Amino acid sequence: MDTVYIYTDGACSGNPGPGGWCAILRYKQKEREVFGAEKETTNNRMELTAVIKGLKALRYPCKVMVISDSKYVCDAINQHWLSSWERKSWKKSDGKPVLNPDLWMELSSLLKLHDVQFTWIKGHAGHPENERCDAIAVREYRKYLKNSDL
Repeated sequence: MDTVYIYTDGACSGNPGPGGWCAILRYKQKEREVFGAEKETTNNRMELTAVIKGLKALRYPCKVMVISDSKYVCDAINQHWLSSWERKSWKKSDGKPVLNPDLWMELSSLLKLHDVQFTWIKGHAGHPENERCDAIAVREYRKYLKNSDL
């Protein structure tokens, strides 16, 4: 099975506010960037969207290494919160509803198509792909800011 590396980041100006996301897909010597923005969102939604859009860009089942600076996303997978939320009808252990259930449901279905591992990295710490994703995500959300907000 081919291994694809997906580096992701999300960014928001305000929380909520305009937000951007980016995923860099790398397979052997080839790279592809996917990115976008939303006018009113949260940072966590952008982090999730980056992973979802990266996985949706894949054309066939792959082994995938997702590298993200989002503890929210990585912990939800690596600490098995996502599978627990699904079993509990999208409720957390305290009985409260999971935030962003629409995105978690979409991510869950994509994870069934691929063999995915998540690795957390510290953000804004000089990791080249993470810095690149952040710059692209910020560029994208700035499209929604007024010139006086820049």
